[in-house]
Amino acid sequence: MLVLTNMADAASARSLARALVERRLAACVNLLPGVQSVYRWQGAVEEAEEVTLLIKTSIDRYDELEQAIRQLHPYALPEVIAVPVQAGLQPYLNWITQETRKDINA
Repeated sequence: MLVLTNMADAASARSLARALVERRLAACVNLLPGVQSVYRWQGAVEEAEEVTLLIKTSIDRYDELEQAIRQLHPYALPEVIAVPVQAGLQPYLNWITQETRKDINA
């Protein structure tokens, strides 16, 4: 599963990414800085530069991952979008599953 969220700056993005990997809620998080976002918020059109996080996880860890993002994210309404992975290099997908297992001590 691929989960996307956006953060306001690189420091908060790195902090969230590290927390998710340390908790084994994500096997890997890519940070894409310099994303330009245009959105409507509370009746006004806003523009912001953000950092997009591409979070690789397993489907059985999604609920805990979402909860952690909601807890650690500074936005009142964080973007959390989950996209199922339909195909991929099987050894890589196996690695994601292995790295997000609950029963492994970090």
